[in-house]
Amino acid sequence: MHEMSVALSVVDQVERAARSRGEPGVRAVHLEIGELAGVVPDALAFCFELACAGTVLEGAELSTRSVRGRASCAPCGRTWDTGMPPDMVCSGCGGGATELSAGRELRITEVHWADRTGAPVHPRSTHLEES
Repeated sequence: MHEMSVALSVVDQVERAARSRGEPGVRAVHLEIGELAGVVPDALAFCFELACAGTVLEGAELSTRSVRGRASCAPCGRTWDTGMPPDMVCSGCGGGATELSAGRELRITEVHWADRTGAPVHPRSTHLEES
């Protein structure tokens, strides 16, 4: 299951950050998930709970924010929202020299440590890479 590998990667990254900071636990993890990333948020939430068992993340809340798919046309500069499958032909000029500019994100945006007063930690643009 794709979502389980994503959940395990998130847990691993946050656990490593917790160890390096000497944090005893995690209250919440916030993710940005692009609409075109191929991740089902409900399935990810289920897998995240399983992946957290027995780790410093056990009991942590997972919060996700969806990022709309966007495409852009290099020749005419037009941008547009796109869904799945992505519409990669520019309706402005009919060109095919287009690229996805948003919607594939899978990023940890905040981690709330258990022993803090609730102030979020913003990791430096942590992107999850699929293996």
